[in-house]
Amino acid sequence: MKKIEEPKPIDWDALCARPTLDNSELTGIVEAILEEVQKNGDRALQKLAEKYDGARLNDIQVCTEEISKAGSFVDSDLKKAIELAKANIEQFHSSQREDFIPVETAPGVLCWRKNKAIQKVGLYIPGGSAPLFSTVLMLGIPAKIAGCEEVIMCTPPREDGTIDPVILYTAGLVGITKIFKIGGAQAVAAMAFGTESVPRVYKIFGPGNQFVTKAKELIQQTGTAIDMPAGPSEVLVVADETCDPAFVAADLLSQAEHGADSQVILVSTSEDIIDKVNQEIDRQLDLLPRKSIAEKALQKSFSIRFDSMKKCLEFSNCYAPEHLIIASEKAENFINDVQNAGSVFVGNFSCESAGDYASGTNHTLPTNGYARNYSGVSLDSFLRKITFQQLSSEGIQNIGPAIERMAEAEQLFAHKNAVTLRLKSLTNV
Repeated sequence: MKKIEEPKPIDWDALCARPTLDNSELTGIVEAILEEVQKNGDRALQKLAEKYDGARLNDIQVCTEEISKAGSFVDSDLKKAIELAKANIEQFHSSQREDFIPVETAPGVLCWRKNKAIQKVGLYIPGGSAPLFSTVLMLGIPAKIAGCEEVIMCTPPREDGTIDPVILYTAGLVGITKIFKIGGAQAVAAMAFGTESVPRVYKIFGPGNQFVTKAKELIQQTGTAIDMPAGPSEVLVVADETCDPAFVAADLLSQAEHGADSQVILVSTSEDIIDKVNQEIDRQLDLLPRKSIAEKALQKSFSIRFDSMKKCLEFSNCYAPEHLIIASEKAENFINDVQNAGSVFVGNFSCESAGDYASGTNHTLPTNGYARNYSGVSLDSFLRKITFQQLSSEGIQNIGPAIERMAEAEQLFAHKNAVTLRLKSLTNV
């Protein structure tokens, strides 16, 4: 990776800019897909599956028999690993439940909030070279805990028209039974608009390639919500002289292998550590099956040396990484310095892979600097918070005159009258 020495703050914004792909034609392609699905429904989905996935589909929906049989194709050790991850993810997300206590803001004026699950949600699970069954856990579990009435899932078919068994097994494990063999932008379109087979949903979740990301961006304009803006995966590691260079290199490579457009950054107080990490990257890279992908990501990545951990964390906050690893024996001392990050991994043994799979936190996180103003997926992502208020006769008498004066000042006399009539009814009693 390219090494940068003590960059000045004036140069930080340029360093924090993510690599971009040439997508000049992307919007037009995705808009055409959205329009075709909205117009032609299932017929369009079958046509696009053959075009983009090489799959001829008789049935778009996965049948219950396929789901029930999927477990027989999954290794027993993998099943145990998935069950362990499921238990941890359930425990962490269940802890996010909130009880709202009614508040009397004035005598006779009672206000409270209540959680309501989003009734219909759609989950997109990437397939292809890396079928992300872990994302089924990360999205399906909080959706079920929240109590969403309808949870559907779309994932790309293989060329033979089937879905990877481990994805189906994991979906069945968390209780998702409405599964559709649809990938890419067409999956987003199907969930946003609905087709003869696919129910329309109110919010769409899940990562994906640039076509999926663009489709999610566009369907927001039609009234369907999405989890967050997303882009290529990324990690920033802050490391001092107490880190383990082999661990740091492994963490950087674990993100680099996601895709050629991923970015990994090392920020350190030690030039010696940077050199040792780069040596480890070269050594470990040769052992990776996805070496060529990781190499392309590393071409867009770099390391930076600063003279203090304070500066390292300041740069990290400017970058706002999806994943932040603090690789230090004293990592806990720097937790309060973190302002912008999707998920933070504290200490030398807290590898980013733990959050991707089994620690319990959610791995669906904001990328591309959106950690400055977005959170990762949580139980709240599947909920709406509705406010309630109840005024007694005492309550309207206490705050009514103030409402009348404010409404009159804004020249909204119907607003004022709604209060005045109630106050007069009480004086006539």
